[in-house]
Amino acid sequence: MPTEYPVATRDPRLHDAPLLIAARGEHPEVTPVWFMRQAGRSLPEYRKVREGIAMLDSCRRPDLVTEITLQPVRRYGVDAAIFFSDIVVPLKAVGVGLDIKPGVGPVIEQPFRTRADLDRIPELDAGMITDITESVRLLTAELGATPLIGFAGAPFTLASYLVEGGPSRDLGKTKALMYSDPQLWNDLLNRLAQISGEFLRVQVAAGASAVQLFDSWVGALPLADYTRFVRPASSKVLAAVRDLDPTVPRIHFGVQTGELLHAMGEAGADVVGVDFRVPLDEAVTRIGPGRAVQGNLDPALLFAPRDVLRRRVGETLTAGRFASGHIFNLGHGVPPDTDPDQVKYVVDAVHGWKFADYQ
Repeated sequence: MPTEYPVATRDPRLHDAPLLIAARGEHPEVTPVWFMRQAGRSLPEYRKVREGIAMLDSCRRPDLVTEITLQPVRRYGVDAAIFFSDIVVPLKAVGVGLDIKPGVGPVIEQPFRTRADLDRIPELDAGMITDITESVRLLTAELGATPLIGFAGAPFTLASYLVEGGPSRDLGKTKALMYSDPQLWNDLLNRLAQISGEFLRVQVAAGASAVQLFDSWVGALPLADYTRFVRPASSKVLAAVRDLDPTVPRIHFGVQTGELLHAMGEAGADVVGVDFRVPLDEAVTRIGPGRAVQGNLDPALLFAPRDVLRRRVGETLTAGRFASGHIFNLGHGVPPDTDPDQVKYVVDAVHGWKFADYQ
């Protein structure tokens, strides 16, 4: 059972924050914008503060988490902060041997292979991540009326790292386990659902006013397999947040998930994130009524001339008008070699957008 604890009192101005208005399926005066991976990599101030500090260590130091999370809010004027973390942080917190290797990604010391391996992955307890609570409290005190988005990896993507031992192009070992031993697979995903759900609940209880569940690699599955083998566990994660505080919007995002968009919404999302491969107006149709959308400018356009970039921003905003609510974002994360001035240009273009300007 999830841990029961009181939810922090949030700044009352958050109710009128454009991002939360859009996430509720309404239309704020200005379209809200934030960026996946806005906190890190492309910012020189991020590289400076992280110098000589390993990624996982950075994610567990409240002073660094606070500074890194706030950096893009200060520089860009985005409408939300995304909690600086990594999807494997809660796995490390429960004792899984892993490291994040530069240029590679998460690497697991003992990949998951048999039922005995499940015993090496205990449930997450809030007491294991008191630093996360402290980080969120520090951040919300600084952010005031700007929402903080909580962060977690979805069970399928976490399972893929555990089973493959690290990043994989084809997820062959992951799919083999899923198909050959459905019961073990189900038990693994349920355990990971508890871990991700509790990780999000801790952030919400400390003051996060929205959450995003990342399922980075689930686009490798066809719809029928997603619905059978993956969605139930993702639903449990999103339900864990709803049960703690039903007013907190839940965003669900995956890469190459064009065929899964409706099903991902049905997992319990209030907002479905759309990658850059599906036109946003088409995505609205696929998702169906009653849910807001997030996205979906191609990150490569950050390297385009500004007249091209501005036009494509306008096209994305125009397509977003078909949704019940639209949060502007990229269709994936900010590339590490992006010029920060280009990101700022997009923020200003979104905030200054008027539909008539693009007729």
